[in-house]
Amino acid sequence: MKDESPKVELVPVEKPVDANVIIGQTHFIKSAEDLYEAMVNSVPGAKFGVAFCEASGPRLVRVEGNDGELERCATENAMRVGAGHTFFVVMRNAFPVNVLQRIREVPEVCTVFCATANDVAVVVAESSKGRGIIGVIDGQPPLGVETDSDAKERKEFLRKIGYKR
Repeated sequence: MKDESPKVELVPVEKPVDANVIIGQTHFIKSAEDLYEAMVNSVPGAKFGVAFCEASGPRLVRVEGNDGELERCATENAMRVGAGHTFFVVMRNAFPVNVLQRIREVPEVCTVFCATANDVAVVVAESSKGRGIIGVIDGQPPLGVETDSDAKERKEFLRKIGYKR
């Protein structure tokens, strides 16, 4: 078998400023509908779009959701990244922490690469076999290590917003 070096590309994810995105890998055509169900069963009132890239057969981007703008956003990102068996969930009125467990419980989900409101870019490798996600670049590098005061502020914030008691 001939050794082939893949081409590596950095693909920025575009999304509304007030939206979060979850990017992952899954393996079956029913993923789009199952991810839709995971979202609607997690946070009532969440607005979202789901796009899933088939890796064989007609190789279509399968789309579900309840918000046309977010469905288009998920679809456009899926087309730009163009990696088989990947999915994009773009959401408003919900945070990834509220839906990730349900998404991970979808039987065909293999990996979640990121869940973020940050600017994010996808590192994609391409060969004659197709395209795949190597990883993501999510956010900026750290500026330091938290102090006791920073830790206290973090803990107070989590309790104020109801995530800890």
